Amino acid sequence: MKPVLVSGIQPSGKLHIGNYLGALKNFTGLQNSEDYQCYFFIADLHSITEAFDPKEKRKQIIELCADYLAAGLDPKKSVLFIQSKVAAHSELSWILNTITPMGELERMTQFKDKSLRQEENINAGLFDYPVLMAADIILYDARTVPVGDDQLQHLELTRTLARKFNAKFGQTFIEPKGLLTKTPRVMSLKDPTKKMSKSQPEGCLFLDDEPEAIKAKVSRAVTDSGTAIAYDPEHRPGLANLLEIYAALTHLEPRAIAAEFDGESYAELKRKLAALVAGHFAEFRMKKKKLLASPATVMKVFDAGSKKATKIADAKIAEVKKKVGFVA
Repeated sequence: MKPVLVSGIQPSGKLHIGNYLGALKNFTGLQNSEDYQCYFFIADLHSITEAFDPKEKRKQIIELCADYLAAGLDPKKSVLFIQSKVAAHSELSWILNTITPMGELERMTQFKDKSLRQEENINAGLFDYPVLMAADIILYDARTVPVGDDQLQHLELTRTLARKFNAKFGQTFIEPKGLLTKTPRVMSLKDPTKKMSKSQPEGCLFLDDEPEAIKAKVSRAVTDSGTAIAYDPEHRPGLANLLEIYAALTHLEPRAIAAEFDGESYAELKRKLAALVAGHFAEFRMKKKKLLASPATVMKVFDAGSKKATKIADAKIAEVKKKVGFVA
């Protein structure tokens, strides 16, 4: 039997090229490797720890479902579902809360970082986020979780809680291991000292940007005052960012890309990069438009996946309730 792999993305706005290279591209690669039984979900419960509008949230959820399908995630190969449609996620999160020391959550660096960004909305859900993440994973007996460096602390808490529950109530959960994924750090085109973010759309390459929009954004991308094209992340971060995006879409090294453009102008590099990005996502854009023309069809796929996930999750939560002494 293949090991289970679980991961998800929050529906909080349009996906950009950083989201694609950091998560979505890896999801499709892991699915198509056929080495795992993959569960990929829309992390809508996590997404409401930030300020949101209900109507916009529904739109974001449907759009992210379409992103999954347009990028190549296949309901015949993976279980694709919406987190909030599987009640066991919330139930298990509450039970795990009762064995989670406050000190473990207080030391989470992501909570500290996000609290600084949303000082007017430091809610309990933001604080408790890692416990829900643990429930998302161990509910499906996941052995593998694709993570970047920024999620390793949360995964270690997941392992701790699984181990703690097993010691207290008997063997129930698998301690998952992280699958470190190579996630290029894509920086803003407007400010290469900061990560690309939807909060600065002019410096962001969204996956469904049309070719003209891509061309305009790349042409205005910050580089430096030099003229020679060379890969130097420390002293020329803007140019390095463009070379890294180019490299990530061509599976070449940034220095090799720089060598290819030796003697060329920044304008030529930008022109070819814009064409590369537009071409790379042409099929994605076409598929997404077609999918969003029939949102009911998109939701039908995820409703079916949510039912599959619920069947697995309900069996596990029933086992958990029995272990902690709840009456059936």
